[in-house]
Amino acid sequence: MAAARRLRVAAAQYPLDALANMEAWREKANGWVREGAATGARLLVFPEYGGLELAATQGLAVASDLAASLAAAADCLAAADAHYRELARRYDVVILAPSAPARRGTDFVNAARLITPGGDIGVQEKLILTPFERSWGIKPGGPPRVFETALGRIAIAICYDAEFPLIVRGQAEAGAEIVLIPSATELMSGCARVRMAAMARALENQLATVMAPTVGNAAWSPALDRNTGRAGIYVPPDPELAMTGVLIEGDLDRPGWVAGDIDLDALRQVRSTGETRNAVDWTFQPGAAPLAGRVDVYRLR
Repeated sequence: MAAARRLRVAAAQYPLDALANMEAWREKANGWVREGAATGARLLVFPEYGGLELAATQGLAVASDLAASLAAAADCLAAADAHYRELARRYDVVILAPSAPARRGTDFVNAARLITPGGDIGVQEKLILTPFERSWGIKPGGPPRVFETALGRIAIAICYDAEFPLIVRGQAEAGAEIVLIPSATELMSGCARVRMAAMARALENQLATVMAPTVGNAAWSPALDRNTGRAGIYVPPDPELAMTGVLIEGDLDRPGWVAGDIDLDALRQVRSTGETRNAVDWTFQPGAAPLAGRVDVYRLR
């Protein structure tokens, strides 16, 4: 009999620090990945806009200026990703690096990068922006993607994107088993919206969602001066998975990793023989149409 497909995932409740230089940034990244891997997790999920820490390495005058901080973080992104590639290889983990502003021509998009031990990087840009992001000058990205990895088929819905059912539905139809939801929310209301979205997307598509937030205050950052968050791993409520749909959640605003085991075989079984068939019965809704053709699928080694 084949071994059950179980995947241990760790989601970060991640504080933003004013790191003096890239060496200090690398030391923090080393510690977080080392501690995440020590939980036994094969997949480590960092939050949205955690990459803005890179701006502080260029000096507080840069970090405290919104436009300058976006540009500085984007300019440091290649070096950061090179370091995460080394950490993914060293610890044999897949890392969703903290999302960050990335240059697209003369514009910036909000980009999350999925980095494998083999050195491949899959990029998911945020599709739908909050009013705050629009005021910063961030532009919409896309399209939605699914990444085939050694751990399974993984999709990413960055924070607000998770609040729109058709984005994740398309990823699910394209084969996603796990949807990663990196987030950055100022108030409890924002944290609650993303949590509700993560649970709803898990219910509708009968897959797992993983929410990883920023936490705490960062007075040096005009973009992320206040952060409220709780990490969580969610599945469709079912006796074979979790009666409430909550596999595990962290303590509000407490920095650290929140780790749990996702039974991918049980998820697949629930889609066909569970108490309800939400994933299949989606098509019975008036106006429902196939969406997988709007999603790009990439294989990462």
